[in-house]
Amino acid sequence: MAEERFRKEETLEMRQRLIGQSCRLFYSEDPVKIVKARGQYLFDENGKRYLDCISNVQHVGHCHPAITKTATVQMDLLNANTRFLHDNIVLYADRLAATLPKKLSVFYFVNSGSEANDLALRLAEQYTQHEDVVVLDHAYHGHLKSLIDISPYKFRKLAGQKEWVHVAPLPDTYRGIYREEHPNPGQAYADTVKHLVEEINKKGRKIAAFFAESLPSVGGQIILPQGYFSKVAEYVRSAGGVFVVDEVQTGFGRTGTHFWAFQLEGEDFCPDIVTMGKPMGNGHPLACVATTVEIAGAFTANGVEYFNTFGGNPVSCAIGLAVLDVIEKEDLRGNAIRVGAHLKDLLKKLQQRHEIIGDVRGVGLFVGLELVTDRQTKTPATKTAAWVVKRLKEEDRICVSTDGPWENVLKFKPPMCFSLEDAELVVQCIDRILTDMEAKNLKLENEDI
Repeated sequence: MAEERFRKEETLEMRQRLIGQSCRLFYSEDPVKIVKARGQYLFDENGKRYLDCISNVQHVGHCHPAITKTATVQMDLLNANTRFLHDNIVLYADRLAATLPKKLSVFYFVNSGSEANDLALRLAEQYTQHEDVVVLDHAYHGHLKSLIDISPYKFRKLAGQKEWVHVAPLPDTYRGIYREEHPNPGQAYADTVKHLVEEINKKGRKIAAFFAESLPSVGGQIILPQGYFSKVAEYVRSAGGVFVVDEVQTGFGRTGTHFWAFQLEGEDFCPDIVTMGKPMGNGHPLACVATTVEIAGAFTANGVEYFNTFGGNPVSCAIGLAVLDVIEKEDLRGNAIRVGAHLKDLLKKLQQRHEIIGDVRGVGLFVGLELVTDRQTKTPATKTAAWVVKRLKEEDRICVSTDGPWENVLKFKPPMCFSLEDAELVVQCIDRILTDMEAKNLKLENEDI
């Protein structure tokens, strides 16, 4: 293992002194210093191995040899901007087009999901000549100012809601306004968007876009009810808006059954704009917007060039192509189906033994375990969730994090090489921790720790 430059304590002191404190660490009370990674494993400065259930960015596995080799070869050959003609960008766009509905055939390459979502907003506004945006409650779409404005998860803690932003209920069938027992939750939640659009129009305002993650992540690993997207698209388009799907968290086969999570809605559904990012470059900064010829044409017609200094460069596109190759060659979508189903099944069995587990939900390797103090009232067990995360790290060297509006959902979005044995280990450890808490009658929500 490479010799480390600083002791952990020195690194932490320097970070606290030199790096903005709003840039937070995992396990802030006792951070893990990671110096190496392979596959689904992280290694600290002492060579201790941690199982990574967090890093959906390292999609095909940390430091995959095929990715690092491709990057090195292309970096040694050429890296220039896209004003020079080069094969990689068109080869990559062509490969991506093959995974999407035919209508989505024009691509803009950028460096991050935030850049992609910001550009999607510009495309929607230019095409519709409208300004207003409908988003889902608890949504997060990126850190740029334009995206903070359409992210209730962030703007409620900051300057508040802008006049042109409208928030629709999160279609959460576990704790939302329409739940699993509802005969048609997809239609019911879609109708909330229809009514919202009608209210917007009554005020003399016009919709540019409905903007949503295919599977809301920060909202708590939410699986949207069937039919919701199709009906919302119908309502939004009839009001002159476009449908934007954010696949930054869930794209590139994480669901297993489909390459894109929006495809869970069915073959007949196609958004107008799709944004992608995080897993796209396996840790290399790479993101993209895919859209229609008509929307791209309206953007071109404004007469202003769109130039992104690093977006779509030869190295980035070579890495993107290599990621697609690994997904196919290693059958990582098949692995997501098998391992994800096994993980979900094991967690559901755990739910039968532990009252604190309120819900288990997910698809492929996108899984959430929601902890509650009472299954009837569904009171979030936030402190218990944090305690489980802490013990998994300290006792089992397993890295898991929480999400959801109350941070009570243990989320599983590991690298796609996550194995059946990994899933079994994680569930065994969670079982042991919850059993121990119950045996000691710990009531963490009541300050027992």
